[in-house]
Amino acid sequence: MSETVTSTPRTEVGALDLVIRAEQAYTPEGIRAVEVGVRDGKIVAIEELGFGLSGDSVVDVPAGQVLLPGLVDTHVHVNEPGRTEWEGFASATKAAAAGGVTTIIDMPLNSIPPTVTVDALNIKRDVARDKAFVDVGFWGGAIPGNRGDLRPLLDEGVFGFKCFLLHSGVDEFPSLTADEMQEAMEELEPVDGLLIVHAEDAHIIDSAPEAHGQHYADFLASRPRDAEDRAIADVIERAVRTGARAHILHLSNADSIQRVREAKARGVRLTVETCPHYLTLVAEEVPDGATAFKCCPPIREESNRDALWAGLLDGTIDLIVSDHSPATAELKGVEHGDFGIAWGGVASLQLGLPLVWSEARRRGVPLEQVLTWMGSNTADFVGLSEKGRIAVGNDADFSFFAPEESFVVHAQELRHKNPVTPYDGRELTGRVHRTLLGGADVDFETPTGRLLRANS
Repeated sequence: MSETVTSTPRTEVGALDLVIRAEQAYTPEGIRAVEVGVRDGKIVAIEELGFGLSGDSVVDVPAGQVLLPGLVDTHVHVNEPGRTEWEGFASATKAAAAGGVTTIIDMPLNSIPPTVTVDALNIKRDVARDKAFVDVGFWGGAIPGNRGDLRPLLDEGVFGFKCFLLHSGVDEFPSLTADEMQEAMEELEPVDGLLIVHAEDAHIIDSAPEAHGQHYADFLASRPRDAEDRAIADVIERAVRTGARAHILHLSNADSIQRVREAKARGVRLTVETCPHYLTLVAEEVPDGATAFKCCPPIREESNRDALWAGLLDGTIDLIVSDHSPATAELKGVEHGDFGIAWGGVASLQLGLPLVWSEARRRGVPLEQVLTWMGSNTADFVGLSEKGRIAVGNDADFSFFAPEESFVVHAQELRHKNPVTPYDGRELTGRVHRTLLGGADVDFETPTGRLLRANS
């Protein structure tokens, strides 16, 4: 949803804290040469370049760089408290800011305790409060036995609830059966709550060959396409029965796109996301023993990647999010390279924008479309109407982005806590040079991020 930008005489704008002047700014009205006026962390004026806004500080976007809205990543595993050696709020939010992401929504696992009660949510907020370098919101979790906790968690400001239809990978966050998922939907539908689902069918995966060894093909065979498709069908069926809002996490199987398309056409309240690793990596190119590439559901073949892009372009897939799920080098199996026992998760929070833009650029997809998938659509998905767009009344969250500048990823230089990523050594196009949160530079020394509540 776009807001109309109107010219406001200088006398009505009032004193400004900051003016940003840009030859190219990505606004809902298109790419424009503008002056953006900021006061008290909000965008209060957008004028044509040369209008003459003045403020306490005036910043010109350098040549070769463009002004972007801060991105919103709604799928991030911060892992603190409990597994802070995997990541943590300070390192995760620094990585986000370095990648032009100014808002993240944290997953309810793999922290200990998981965010499945109000008390656990408060523990997590207490830990995050003085460590966030970008704005942070929280998902709750739906697990067996916590149906009575769902509405209190909503009242406390979580953005919805995550569940698994198979083992989550950590014992403290058990999975739901399809019937239990329906019960959660029945609890949430009257209050318009959102259930987000890791959709892989446990029975199909239990019957598949067991993952083992250093060959990626063997791991891929252990997570068959049918497991995703069957689970997605279950989500759709239960959403139809209940009328609840449902969301498919990290779609990797493009075979399910037609099923999703048909469900949406029937009015099922369904949204779908995919991730940079499914859009940029292919199974055919994963080296033996390269367990940094392991994630669940898995990276699939090149033809599947092409079909996911088609699903994005026709609007069936709504969002691109990182699913940043890091772990220590030891847990990722860097030394032994065994896909059967390595932790499954890709670390990419800092790299999401250049990853997707590099591939989009190669395919002739404009930057404006990338920003829709990673900014305005993700903001709308979680009801953050003041995020993800350069528009009057929105939060003054920006990045300065050089869309034609190339660089090589060096894992040791990333702000993630552990230097493990499948993109190490990969050349990308598009570099974030500067990020502002609420109109102030993220300096990576003083955390100024806010803890967000849904519907506040």
